[in-house]
Amino acid sequence: MDTTQAMDLMRDAVGIAIKLASPMLLLSMIVGVVVAIFQAVTQIHEQTISFVLKLIVVIGVLLLGGGWMLDTLKDYTYEIFQLIAS
Repeated sequence: MDTTQAMDLMRDAVGIAIKLASPMLLLSMIVGVVVAIFQAVTQIHEQTISFVLKLIVVIGVLLLGGGWMLDTLKDYTYEIFQLIAS
């Protein structure tokens, strides 16, 4: 394996990590902002509300997109094993 192949593998790994983490992060950020606005308007400053809602959103994203995430990781792992075998 030369340097360009190693760099390609690392670039692909970072791209896949971003692609897999972005739905959870973006949706939890949106929920956090909505809850923060709601708490500012109602002057209810309970920290568990934000935590529980974010947790529910992340679990929902994992349940809905978990198969796609697993397939993406499986394909990348298969590609790495093919490079090791050759």
